Amino acid sequence: MGKGAEPARGALSRRRFVRVGALAAAAVTAPAGCGTQDTQDRPEAATTSTTARAASPSTSAKPRPTGPRPLFLGTYTSAEGGGTGIGLATYDITTGRITGTGTLTGIGDPSYLAAHPDGRTLYAVNEREDGGVTAVRLSTGGQHKVLGTRATGGAAPTHLSVHPGGRWLLSANYGSGSVAVHPIEASGALGERTDLVTHSSPPPGPGQEGPHAHQFITSPDGGHVLAVDLGTDTVYTYRLDESAGTLRPVSQARTRPGAGPRHLTFHPGGRFAYLANELDNTVTVCAYDPATGRLTPGDPQSTGTGEGTSYPAQLLVTPKGSYAYLANRGHNSLARYAVEADGARLRLLDTVPVRGDFPRHIAFSPGGNLLFAANQKSSTVSVFHVDEKSGELRLAGEPFASPVAVCALPL
Repeated sequence: MGKGAEPARGALSRRRFVRVGALAAAAVTAPAGCGTQDTQDRPEAATTSTTARAASPSTSAKPRPTGPRPLFLGTYTSAEGGGTGIGLATYDITTGRITGTGTLTGIGDPSYLAAHPDGRTLYAVNEREDGGVTAVRLSTGGQHKVLGTRATGGAAPTHLSVHPGGRWLLSANYGSGSVAVHPIEASGALGERTDLVTHSSPPPGPGQEGPHAHQFITSPDGGHVLAVDLGTDTVYTYRLDESAGTLRPVSQARTRPGAGPRHLTFHPGGRFAYLANELDNTVTVCAYDPATGRLTPGDPQSTGTGEGTSYPAQLLVTPKGSYAYLANRGHNSLARYAVEADGARLRLLDTVPVRGDFPRHIAFSPGGNLLFAANQKSSTVSVFHVDEKSGELRLAGEPFASPVAVCALPL
């Protein structure tokens, strides 16, 4: 939701309001490709313009890799000021310096990205009325290829993730309040959708006209998948049938009415998780039972931004589970928390200016030593060094220009 926006928005209108407001403020551009082209359920060759050395698609390994690492950047392509496809870049694992390498065109509104566990395929949502998910085969030479797009069966998908087994893609349709499952073929391409579940109950929360699924992830133990719905103030737990790709409802966790839960992040221990609540400007610590999949929300906590709302977007927890960071979009900050009692408690330490406007998405580098913030309104990506012992964040140089940066995926 955009700064100064009314909380009561329905279906796509709310997201368009946020996006248009952000695009109007975005005036910085980055290396661009040759336009956009939609795909629907068919393979298509992609156009990749490169201006620097190619990025490697392989995932992080131990010891920590040296040299440039690949970075993929999500954007909106359908409005003025947006990008022309997925931004391609590399980053230095030590300094955090980002170097643009081009744009992968042929993908409309790739606002959220996720990689296959084997690092060979990238997946993007197509956040449009006729929502889709696109698979991209990554190449060490930089000639990435779009494998095709499948319909999500809903409107405006905003999130996707790959099930840990690498055989299923999970996606959340914000506009229609539904979640979808697609099979992943051996090539990395997507098969026909195997399930689609719409959140028909409970009824929408205060000021909401319907369900708005915002995230769909897998629990750390792999036993359950959880969908966060901002419109119904509910987190839904499902069992995924890993043979058929179908979902079976298990439980529902209700937040405070009007909280607007947006994103859920698990502690590495797997017994606690943290909700970023967009509408009431809070964070919630939740207990999680891996055996039953039941999530139990606790009391709301401060985002460190004072009165009003800052549209908190997302939380990250460090690999060792010692610190957590929250992206506060309206406040243009990252709240830093100490994680205590084995994950059961968050203690607010401070807030750090993000050096950008409207940080919509944050992500760690594979080793956890760098934190990337995609700043939607300023069209920039900020990079911070993460101190493992203190959790302190230190800006790694000037932010990198990237048109309407809404997702940063470092590999």
